[in-house]
Amino acid sequence: MMKTWQAGKRLLPMTAALGLILAGCGREDLSVLRPQGPAAESSFALMKLSISIMIVVLLVVFSIAAYVWIRFRRKPDQNEIPKQVEGSFKLEVLWTVIPLILVVVLAVPTVKAVFAAGNDHSDDKDAIKVKVTGHQYWWEFEYTDYGVTTAQDLVIPAGKDIAFELSTKDVLHSFWVPSLSGKMDTNPDGTVNRFSFSAPNEGVYRGKCAELCGPSHGFMEFKVKSVSSTAFEEWLASMKAPDSVLPDDPALAETFKSQCLTCHATGSMQDLSQAPNLTGIGSRESVAGILLNDDTRVDGAPVEENLKTWLHDPQSVKPGNKMPDPKDLGLSDEEIDGIAEFLAGYTLD
Repeated sequence: MMKTWQAGKRLLPMTAALGLILAGCGREDLSVLRPQGPAAESSFALMKLSISIMIVVLLVVFSIAAYVWIRFRRKPDQNEIPKQVEGSFKLEVLWTVIPLILVVVLAVPTVKAVFAAGNDHSDDKDAIKVKVTGHQYWWEFEYTDYGVTTAQDLVIPAGKDIAFELSTKDVLHSFWVPSLSGKMDTNPDGTVNRFSFSAPNEGVYRGKCAELCGPSHGFMEFKVKSVSSTAFEEWLASMKAPDSVLPDDPALAETFKSQCLTCHATGSMQDLSQAPNLTGIGSRESVAGILLNDDTRVDGAPVEENLKTWLHDPQSVKPGNKMPDPKDLGLSDEEIDGIAEFLAGYTLD
């Protein structure tokens, strides 16, 4: 028993150190340490300021401790008790005033950044208005000024302020794009939260739900696609142009209408927000938010393969999601593959 305890004492520091190192590991596209927008850069600047202050304090305290340890250490021939010194008004004032100054130095930019984060640009006529709705486990994006609704891929023009209105259809979620902004909750009590961010550079940025919301909370991802103003206008036009699209095979088209379009919407159909809008799903960055449509990546695959993976067993991809198993609806493997093939080709050209 004693040997086990001694071995445990040796392993504990090693385990703690290893855990600390691994805590810093993660995907680069979900890191707050790679800010790509003004809001994220403001948060990153606060992190650097606070860490710098802590490092300075650490160095000063450890330097003083080292000096005292060396300067006042017991000499080899010293047997008498050193003179006992108690109380120093100057020192007490010093170590009270200095922390107050440091707190003020950190508080001023923090308060400024917090108020700036609350600027939602909802009254800005040039801002893009997007209503974000959280679902278990997917995100709905409605462009209220354009009559366009989509899911999982948030397309925005580079350099434009995006004004968000956040709500939820079920439980508490938290909307977070680490490279572009901080977190904002979607509250289930009917409260609507607002904030904004912008992406100066074109690119694709990953977002996640940052609030534990069920078994597949960790898989509740989405993409922010920052594109040029021209590409954004073209995307809006392509989203508004198509009528409802159906498979060419009449039997498969009837199955798609009766089994899929009762919850999902395509083209000009009214979107009831019961399930993700499928318009242009073949052009999206991913299926179900986490199956990347890119066979050049280790974690990617062709869109048709991802759709088949999702449709054949949705619970294996996102446990606890609300999509019914197609086989429970009476769909055969051939019908599921046919629908996957059709959706893979349903792109925005």
